[in-house]
Amino acid sequence: MSTTPLPGIGVQYDLTTRERQHLSVIAHRDGTRSVNVYRPDDPDACAQSLHLTSAEAASLIDALMPDHHSPTVLHTTDLGLIAERVELSAHSMWNGRVMGELRLRTETGASVVAVLRRAEAIPSPGPDFRLAGGDTLIVIGTREGVEAAAAILGRE
Repeated sequence: MSTTPLPGIGVQYDLTTRERQHLSVIAHRDGTRSVNVYRPDDPDACAQSLHLTSAEAASLIDALMPDHHSPTVLHTTDLGLIAERVELSAHSMWNGRVMGELRLRTETGASVVAVLRRAEAIPSPGPDFRLAGGDTLIVIGTREGVEAAAAILGRE
């Protein structure tokens, strides 16, 4: 599998199967997915393209990996670290407060590596970054640390 960033669009994942069939999935920034199948005689010519909503993509993931899918898990490693999306509610006690007040790393060992706000990604938000309801925080750490961070972020 190869990965290609598509600035302003998302990320394209390309796969060639054992039977030499070329497939790609474009993960759009809005959560939708495009699944493309290319012609065997011309690997650059798309024979079929499906555009899936984020809910349809999640259903397809469930069908492919029913015991291993969590809609918030982004990636796991052999080191025992995970990254999850944690949405900040408009009713959260942290809405309007700065990141440093959370003390997430100190309290949980987990770190916020990015904040998704509308169609924008804010990488490595500093302690003066002001949170807003509707933000999605990308939190990385151990499973326990990320769960503790999500509990803190969910406080109203």
